[in-house]
Formats: sequence, structure tokens, C-alpha cells
Amino acid sequence: MATLTVTTKGQITLKPELLRHLSVSPGRKVEVEKLPGGRLLIAPAHQYPRRSVKDFSGSLAQKNGIKLTIEQIKEITEMCWAGEFEKINAIVPGRKS
Repeated sequence: MATLTVTTKGQITLKPELLRHLSVSPGRKVEVEKLPGGRLLIAPAHQYPRRSVKDFSGSLAQKNGIKLTIEQIKEITEMCWAGEFEKINAIVPGRKS
């Protein structure tokens, strides 16, 4: 366990090995959560704001783009895993190989 010194301003500096462990580089932020028993949990702050599925919905839509059902997406995914790329044209109209 690392021991850190509190400055007169009430600040601490995390040692380089602790920052590496957190994968935190200069300029990045960390989140601190208070736990019972006088403990703290320090973790890297999320780089991107958390969003809901509703925010994501429609974000990939393209004007005049191909519309696929969930079943078609599943079938195409299975074809790709099997390396059967030539069969995708039967499902996706206008697809360029």
C-alpha cells in the first residue's frame, strides 16, 4: 500500500506507479467516491459522457440509407463470422461487394 503526504493545502499527489495502474495520464481526471469506514475509491473518470440508448437511437441513420431488420442484421453477422461474404448481397439490396 502506498503512503501519500497531505500538503498544507490539503492536497495529495498520486505516485507515477499509481497513475499507471489507473491508466491515467496528465490532464485526465479521476473520480473519487466516499466509502464507509473513512475509505475512498479512486477511479479514472469516464472520458466521454454517459448517454442513454435513446440518445444513440437513430444516430447511425443515413438519408436514403439501407434499412435492415434485427433478423437481417443477425443473419448478416452470422454470414460474416462464417466468411460467407458473397451471400450478403442476397439480403442487402444495392450492396457493392
